[in-house]
Amino acid sequence: MSTPFDRLPSVPALAVTSSDFVDGGDFAAAQYSAMFGVPGGEDRSPQLSWSGAPEGTKSFVVSVYDPEAPTPSGFWHWMVVDIPADTAELPAGITELPGSAWTVKNDARVAQFIGSAPPAGATDHYAIAVQALDIESVSELGLDAEATPAFVSFSILPHVIARGVITAIGRQ
Repeated sequence: MSTPFDRLPSVPALAVTSSDFVDGGDFAAAQYSAMFGVPGGEDRSPQLSWSGAPEGTKSFVVSVYDPEAPTPSGFWHWMVVDIPADTAELPAGITELPGSAWTVKNDARVAQFIGSAPPAGATDHYAIAVQALDIESVSELGLDAEATPAFVSFSILPHVIARGVITAIGRQ
């Protein structure tokens, strides 16, 4: 299945996995959105692991994006930046980020993971990406807590040296 990241310049691949879902499979109930009123939803970030970072990796960015959300621009559910280069996993429901990592405000303008909440009867595909960067911090690009996930994505593009993307499905 293609993802929105397929349109970006090609870079070496990272291997990305999750113990909460298989690539191309359904999100677990915990990854649905309580904030958006999905029964059983917990807005709990999925467990993610990655490997294969190239030499020169100084940090990682992890994101969850729904290109099929009923908006002209999709919906950013989560983005964590400045993840230290020696990190290879984020546990499910993470609350304390490693090192100087921080969460970018998502499209609901909250700095947290928001779970799946497709419209009734819909099936959405969520692109979960881990990107290796050749910079330690997005602050080197002039980005701060007011940056949007789309602008962070645009700004880091020349610094992405590897990327891995897996897909999860949300249904209502």
